[in-house]
Amino acid sequence: MFPLSVFVVAVVGLGWLIGATNLPGEWYAGLAKPGFVPPNWAFPLAWTILYIMIAVAGWRTFRREPMGKAMLVWAAQLALNFIWSPVMFTMHQIGAALVILIGLFVAIVTYIGLEMSRDRLAAALFVPYAAWVAFAGVLNAAIWRLN
Repeated sequence: MFPLSVFVVAVVGLGWLIGATNLPGEWYAGLAKPGFVPPNWAFPLAWTILYIMIAVAGWRTFRREPMGKAMLVWAAQLALNFIWSPVMFTMHQIGAALVILIGLFVAIVTYIGLEMSRDRLAAALFVPYAAWVAFAGVLNAAIWRLN
């Protein structure tokens, strides 16, 4: 069985790697953005905290049922999470990135629903994540509309 540290290092490490290799850059800087865009420093801070929470939730689920439905949904949401940055910042596909965020939000809410009765802590760890992704979806939609 994998220790919690493996989940944390894998999730946070992959998240940082994807973020570092798919930077917003000049393209993103040149886009019209709504007035509610957080400062740039907020994103790595928020994502680091969220990735730790995602890892803890996934580890808890994995310990109980490594190939169960909740674990599969957890893996699916992580894949959607990790694909968003390349689609948005490297491929410059704002609309496709929004579709990914909608799928990601659905996967997060599904995970919460699956875990609510079995592991309330794992479900609760995903609530701030759902809120952040919902905000990211609104932000992504606004950028898409403005550009």
